Amino acid sequence: MTVPDYQAIMLPLLQLAADHKEHVISEVIQLLADQFHLTPEDRKQLLPSGTQRAFENRVRWSRTYLAKSGLLESAGRGRFRITKRGLAVLASPPIAINIGFLKQFPEFVEFQRASKKPESQPRAELKNYSKVAIRT
Repeated sequence: MTVPDYQAIMLPLLQLAADHKEHVISEVIQLLADQFHLTPEDRKQLLPSGTQRAFENRVRWSRTYLAKSGLLESAGRGRFRITKRGLAVLASPPIAINIGFLKQFPEFVEFQRASKKPESQPRAELKNYSKVAIRT
């Protein structure tokens, strides 16, 4: 099997958190890898940058998107738990959770909008920084 994309991971991740317990992301990565029947090679697959394992990265992005939607909440560094909203979503579970599904939550829409803001222009005094003489 190939490594699933982060959107395919969202619903299984939320379902895993439905036990109301606090979860550690490193343990969840292993549980989801087993659930997706990933081979040892799949689990070792790196991102094109070569800096991180692809599946781990995708699980972490899934968690981030679910948290930005109010379906999960942080319980400390590397820890999370389901929210009332997350439980409500699972009460009538969707076929899948993806970006389109998450857009029903204003917090997620705001997160996306804020993420797409162009970088602000440098202040005028910083633009001319190279012209400032440095005294020694």
